[in-house]
Order: sequence, then structure tokens, then C-alpha cells
Amino acid sequence: MSRYTLLRDEMELPPVWRALDRAVQHWVRVHSGSPELAAVAGWASYADGAGDAALPLLGDGAGRHGMPPLAGAEVEALRREPLVGDGRAVTPFVIDADGRFALWRNYADECAIAAAIAQRRAAAMLPSPEALTADLTTLFAQAPATAQRQRDAVAAAVGRRLFVLTGGPGTGKTTTVLRLLLMRLRASPSPLRIRLAAPTGKAAQRLLQALRAGKAALRSGTDALPDAWQPLLAQIPEDAASTLHRLLGYDPQRNRFTRHRARPLAADIVVVDEASMLDLAALRGLLDAVPDTAALILLGDADQLTSVAAGSVLMDLVAALEREGAPELVRLEHSFRAQRELARLNDSVRQGEPAAFAAALNAAAPAVRVRAVADTASLRAFARDWATELAALPIRPVLPSTKAPQAQQRPVQASLFDPPASSPAVLARQALRALAQRQLLCALREDAFGALALNVLIETELKALWNVAPELTWYPGRAVLIARNDYGLQLFNGDVGLCLADADGRLRVWFETEPDARALPPDSLPAHEGAFAITVHKSQGSEYAHAALLLPPDPAHRILSRQLLYTGISRAKQRLDLCASADVANAALARPVLRAGGLAAKLRQARRR
Repeated sequence: MSRYTLLRDEMELPPVWRALDRAVQHWVRVHSGSPELAAVAGWASYADGAGDAALPLLGDGAGRHGMPPLAGAEVEALRREPLVGDGRAVTPFVIDADGRFALWRNYADECAIAAAIAQRRAAAMLPSPEALTADLTTLFAQAPATAQRQRDAVAAAVGRRLFVLTGGPGTGKTTTVLRLLLMRLRASPSPLRIRLAAPTGKAAQRLLQALRAGKAALRSGTDALPDAWQPLLAQIPEDAASTLHRLLGYDPQRNRFTRHRARPLAADIVVVDEASMLDLAALRGLLDAVPDTAALILLGDADQLTSVAAGSVLMDLVAALEREGAPELVRLEHSFRAQRELARLNDSVRQGEPAAFAAALNAAAPAVRVRAVADTASLRAFARDWATELAALPIRPVLPSTKAPQAQQRPVQASLFDPPASSPAVLARQALRALAQRQLLCALREDAFGALALNVLIETELKALWNVAPELTWYPGRAVLIARNDYGLQLFNGDVGLCLADADGRLRVWFETEPDARALPPDSLPAHEGAFAITVHKSQGSEYAHAALLLPPDPAHRILSRQLLYTGISRAKQRLDLCASADVANAALARPVLRAGGLAAKLRQARRR
């Protein structure tokens, strides 16, 4: 015990460290590491918590997160410690040739990912371009000239074991992958097993919805494919997509995936949407579980927010492939949205040019409104205005009673031309879709400017407007966001439900499904919170006709970044309210997220071998 006390008191630990970082520092000292190594290990743990896969000790990144920079001799001394290696053998810590200090877990994940990516790229079996021409012409017969990059993507993906499709909202990623799957099915002599997944349940459901809509368009109407292609459409799943953790059989007790190289997935093609949310461990697990003979297709916007855990894998992978002009990557840039001003605004943020951003912001009016929300008074005024507009939406229909059979609920029709009354499910679905047209996005979850606080403000205003007693938790019109997956109820993190009452006052929470909606008692829901305001992170993959983005008023706030700004504003399809001062918006624009790590370098090295 005296030894523990002596070691604990040897150095003053940085106040920003978490309990885990302090534990790592102490572990190093107990295992005979020097005080210098213990300090660096604590900082590496802190950096890992901030999303970095490694901690730069040399070069421009040295001193990251506030760690005191080290001299070259000090780094060399760390290399000689028994707990530190160069990656050739398993050691708790690794310092690579470029002076990056990494936990072994992150270093091993990067090496495994780089090797697997190189192997998949080398295993491509490409058909002759002439063999694709006729099928490409059929698939894109009705496509405009602006869809040329989509056509290029479908042609490039055939025969590859790895393909990455990136692009912003409205650029047609799902439309492209649907045709990509059709092309691969067309080229195969036998049916292919296709698995669909995404990092979150909500993103997986959105992928299904998009594919379902795309298949419907190709079955009939002006975009309908010839009869010979129709059986291939039926082979593309439209009722089964899973979270990545469920696909890989995550075992929380052992903190590992049960699907791996020795027990791979039964699949010929695996499509993963919203790949920007993948972290190092998830991508390594995915690459381990997809059979070597199968194709892995990654979809996502590389300019969006990166994963919560360590790494920026899609950003690094896209950067490495783009740098060498690799055919395994296609970036879609043309937006098919009618609101071109918003598309130009998104592009200006992605480029990070203040002058272009200011010009695009001015040109986008009146589709874009800028509102300075810098203090409590202006925040309450904004919440009041937002709630007033929400209250005007048709999101509180009184549903028919479910006590009696449906025939008895309907009023006698005045004539044969009067339409029958809508069912509860249809009315609920209409209300849910009205609600989904408008969404407030917050950079923060906590704090006065966070999503939790804004939900309280908005609900308070709505209750007053709707004459609802302030103390009521559940009332018609309340929107909730599911915060934890519940596979039994088929509810997923990010699902939005709407509380509605029938004619007898019974409350149910409705969720949109196919073809209508389904209802659950409020007390049966898994963990949930208010949905009138959600975080930008929760909104990834979603789009809204009218979105508002609320940023914290301090330009120096650490949450601000170019990726956060881009992700938030690019959720809007028709109208955007940017609730931030010019100083705050420009601060976010000037601060791109550049996570430290060695994956990009390892991808280049593995390709050269």
C-alpha cells in the first residue's frame, strides 16, 4: 500500500484526464514503466477517448490535447522501455517509425485493416468493359447526363472484392448501389446472398426504405427495367437489414464478435451504409467476417462526422484511395436535389473556404435563415418560435376508437362519393411524416444549448399552446426518440415515435413501419428521450425538409468542427435555419476534424508491398 501511495503522488495528473486515463498511468508505474512512459500512456488513453488512434510524439501533431511536447532524445528513451515495441511483437504500447505512440489494440487494428484492404484490392476479377456496355445502357436508360458518375461507379464495382462509394446527401448513393447490385446479379451464373447492414438500427432501416423505394421505381413507370431484369430485383433484400453489431454477432460479455475469419458470414455481397460511423474495431471485425470470396461495399459521406470511438476509417480510406486515383473508389458530387442553393452551401462547408461559405449563405436566402442565438433570452425566443411552428403541423390527429370494430367507428356516408374514414394506422403514419419534415438539431446533448434542454423548452411551449397540463409526461403530440435497441419490439436507437390519442382518450406511441404504422403503450418503450430536438450525431443519415442547426455561442467550444457544421446543414432538403453567430459558424468552418492515427500511412504501405 505504501508503494501505491508513493507512485500515485509522484506526479500531478492533468485535470482533463478521465478515471481510465489515470488507471492506465498507474498500471504503467506498477509494471515498472518510467514516470515519463506513464505520463505518455495516460495521454494516449485520453487521446483514444477523444477518437485518436495514436498520439503523435514528433512533428506537427506533437503536443496534441495539451500534452507537453517531447524532445527527440526523450522519444528514443521511450522506445527502449520493455513495455514499448515497434509493432513486430505484442507489447502494451507501440511507437512507430513516424513517432506515433499507440495502444496495441489500435495499432493491431490498423495493421489488420490495411492488410485486409490490400488483399481485397488485389483479388479483383474484372470483366471486359465491352461486356458491361449493354447492361449499363439498360440500367441507365432514363438517367440524365448528370448521372454519369453513377454509371462509372456501377461499371467500376463489378468484379471487385472491395468498393467504396462516397458522396453528400442527394447525390444518389443508394440509387447507385441498387443498380450496382443488379449488375452483379446479372453477371453471376447463380443467385447471390446479399446482406445489408449499418452501424445503427435506424440507419439500417433507412437503407431498406431507400432500396424498397428504388426497387418500386424500377418495377413500373418511366424507369421500369425490361422483364428480363425483374427476377433480379426480387433477389435484392428489402425486408432484412441489421445493425453491424448484430450482423457480426457481438458478444458484450466477451467484448468480441462471434463472426470472424474462422466463422465467416454466409454472404456473397455485404453492403454497409453510413460507413462514416465505423470505428477501427468495427471495420476490422467486418473485414474479418466477410468471406474472402465475397464483395464488401461501403457507402457513406466521408465529410460527415467521424465515429464516436477511435479512428476516422472512412475518411482515411477515401483519402488513401483518392490519393492514388484508385478504381475502388467513386465520389458522387452532383446533387439531384431541387434546392441547388443548399447544395452549394454544403459544398462550401466541405471545402472550408470562408469567402465561399459567406457567398453561398447569402445566395441561399430565403431558403436559409441565419439567426444569432447567443444567450438565454434569445434561446427561449427561438424555442418559442420553433414550438409555434411545430404546433401548426398536423401532428395531433384524434384517432378512431379501437374499442369497437372499424365498421362501427365510421360515420354514415352522405353519398357513395364520400371517402371512408382513415384507419388509426394511416392517420398516425401521416402525422409521423408531417413531424419528420421538420427537425431541430443541436451540436450538444447536455448544457443549456443542448438537445435535452431544448426539448424541455419546446415541450413547455407546446403544452401551453395545446392546453396540456404542464405536469403531464405523456400527451397527444409528444415526440420521443428511442435511445437503445430493442430487438424484441423491433425498435432501434434513433427511431422516432409520436404519442397520439384515440377518440376515447387512450394514448399510444406510434412508429412508422410498412405499410402503415404500429402502436405501443408508452410504458412498454425501451430507454427514450424527447425528439423535438436531437443531436447532430443522431441525425446522421436522415434528411428533413426543414432543419434548424443550433450551435453553442462560444466560438472556442471544443465541439465545433467543420464536419459538425457540414453534417448539420446538409440534413436540410428545402429550408435551413442556422442558429449561430458569424464568429461561431466561422470558427466551426476553420476547424476540420483531423484525427491522429496511422491507418492512412499503413494503407499506402500495404499497397506498395
